[in-house]
Amino acid sequence: MTSETTYPASRLATLDALLCDRQPWGELKGIKRFIVEFLYFGIKEARACMFAGLFFISIFLVPRGGLFGLPRYDVLLVVALGIQFFMIWSKLETWDEAKAILLFHVVGFALEVFKTSSAIQSWSYTDFAYTKVFGVPLFSGFMYAAVGSYIIQAWRLLDVRIRHHPPYWMASMIGIAIYANFFTHHFIGDYRWYIAACALGLYARATVIYRPYDRDRKMPLLLSFILIGFFVWLAENISTFFGIWSYPNQLGAWSAVHIGKWSSWSLLVIMTFSIVSYLKHIKGRISVPE
Repeated sequence: MTSETTYPASRLATLDALLCDRQPWGELKGIKRFIVEFLYFGIKEARACMFAGLFFISIFLVPRGGLFGLPRYDVLLVVALGIQFFMIWSKLETWDEAKAILLFHVVGFALEVFKTSSAIQSWSYTDFAYTKVFGVPLFSGFMYAAVGSYIIQAWRLLDVRIRHHPPYWMASMIGIAIYANFFTHHFIGDYRWYIAACALGLYARATVIYRPYDRDRKMPLLLSFILIGFFVWLAENISTFFGIWSYPNQLGAWSAVHIGKWSSWSLLVIMTFSIVSYLKHIKGRISVPE
């Protein structure tokens, strides 16, 4: 591709091809192998976080007063839409993947509307925006979509396969229970830890097979859920520090988000993973025991 408009997409496609090329540095041993695999894993993880990374960089850069007469929340919506359209245009995401990410957006936005409602008030978006619906800025759904985008991109770049995945109907039931509990715990009690215990038993044997460089590595699937949840929790701390939204205890002065939110985010990652696993090209890489 030589046209100026397709050049950035071509460069990214070339980068992805290089990252996924097997043994571009030949056969490695010892410390050299460790260093190369470590670097490749880090670069692939950073590349998989493209949507989330660019979006959160915009959170740092967009001033609270907004830009060009647009309030900050509206600017963030424009930025998120721009990133999403670019990833589709550059074929970094397929339309099927974009549909899944749209589902994350809808699911996340519905949760935001409920949590910020006058009856619940778990957190709030205090700034003005033209694109607020039911008191929630439309960009907020993209924060959930960013998690789905990361999982989709990491799956391809790291050549992820899953062994001993539970039956899909069981995984779906756990995902539905996790999502429902975010709503129902305000009325009938928090069953998060009971659901987490069920998830632990369901995914206990599941293993992630991934390839940082040229050899397969593996780790428990549950560990990946916990690690992703931790980084989402860190992102939440950064977002509240910059005043994107605030919990009731942060309205007077900022304080760290309670560590208990880590468990909530890890459960949300399990729900997100359940949705992603239904993508056709991903489903073929999941082994479900008979």
